Amino acid sequence: MTVIDANRMNEIEARYPEFFHRSFRQRFGGLMILIATLLYSLYAVWFFDLPKLFAEAHWERVGIYLSQWVSYDVQPEFRIGDDGSIEVRYPRFSPLGDNPHPDWLVNNPDGSIAVSISGTSRTVTVSKSETIVTAHGISVPVEVSSGAPKVVGPVPHWMTVYDDNVLADLGFAGDVSISVDRVKIRKRFIGWANFILDTQSSFFDKPVGEVISLIVSGPRIKPDQSNLSLAFDDIWNNSEWQHGDVWTKLFQTIVMAFLGTLLGSLTAFPLAFLAARNITPNRLLNQILKRFFDFLRSVDMLIWALFLTRAFGPGPLAGSGAIFLTETGTLGKLYSEGLENIDNKPREGIKSTGAQSVLVHRYGIMPQIVPVIVSQTLYQWESNVRGATIIGAVGAGGIGLKLWEAMRTNANWENVAYMVILILIVVFIFDAASNALRHQLMGTKTH
Repeated sequence: MTVIDANRMNEIEARYPEFFHRSFRQRFGGLMILIATLLYSLYAVWFFDLPKLFAEAHWERVGIYLSQWVSYDVQPEFRIGDDGSIEVRYPRFSPLGDNPHPDWLVNNPDGSIAVSISGTSRTVTVSKSETIVTAHGISVPVEVSSGAPKVVGPVPHWMTVYDDNVLADLGFAGDVSISVDRVKIRKRFIGWANFILDTQSSFFDKPVGEVISLIVSGPRIKPDQSNLSLAFDDIWNNSEWQHGDVWTKLFQTIVMAFLGTLLGSLTAFPLAFLAARNITPNRLLNQILKRFFDFLRSVDMLIWALFLTRAFGPGPLAGSGAIFLTETGTLGKLYSEGLENIDNKPREGIKSTGAQSVLVHRYGIMPQIVPVIVSQTLYQWESNVRGATIIGAVGAGGIGLKLWEAMRTNANWENVAYMVILILIVVFIFDAASNALRHQLMGTKTH
């Protein structure tokens, strides 16, 4: 065991004062940050009233919306007549078409109708006097011959009795609403109904093999149009999914982002040279342009879109203009700061040879600033593809407006899923293309 005397200890303290004479901030800085973070978190919980917010949130809607993203439902309605007859009706524009005969609906010899909601585990049998709901391993009869529907026996947890109807929740498979004179069934299917061909198409409800045969070598359905052209028209003009309109709006969004970013970069580039203090030694001009850039980028792109849609009307022109104004401010600031941080030695060396200002900028500045310009411009272009979707929702054109219309109805969530997936694919493609182009132009390798 080595004993250190007082002189040796003082010598060590003098040599390493940062370990033995730490300031208050060094000793308690981490603890203070932790306490400040905790206090701020408690303040945020109080300010936003998070307990009440979570308690009153409609969490059940999350499951409903997600299920509608990946599925569709068919809603047959069984109307019970005074004579005991049962009439089956479907809503207008049913996914099954105008004259459906689904195999999951069977007319029994006794006049009742059996409906398979999910195989044999969840079924509904409708007759003139009662409706039998089978689910979760039990069958529950509901009498409908009296003034109000009446559940025979104990009411299971998945069934709710109201004054004039009985509601049976069968989970993801669907639900059943039973009243005295009618039974409404919602049967859910995985997938997107009629995504390729809608119910108005000449090829609707035909097997895939038959459709391919008709397109390749079958007789013309319409004498003045080939079957291939007719099939393309039916897909492009699908009334339920509106592929043509969606893809056109998506292309508008891409064009808006590209045009706005291009015009913004072309405008910001020369202005940045005037705003950079080391390039243009005019302090008043520098400050005016920098405050101009601050103004353009401080007004959010969404606000610019609102202004321009009022000025020029809704459409992609307003969207491109909003992106142009925002990007002029953003890129102008980035370009000017990049210019102010260049190494002046190459520039001074070329200037000492008596070269003109254009040549000094070309060979003394541009090689240093081009990587910054390319990197920032491509990143902004990639970001604006997403931004163009948002501003489209306020009338600036593009797929954003289409997406907002589908969400506003609160009934077309599968269409919302379709457009969201398209937007994600476009963003991923542009992200990959932007990265590849940036690395190619800057001479670096991707990993």
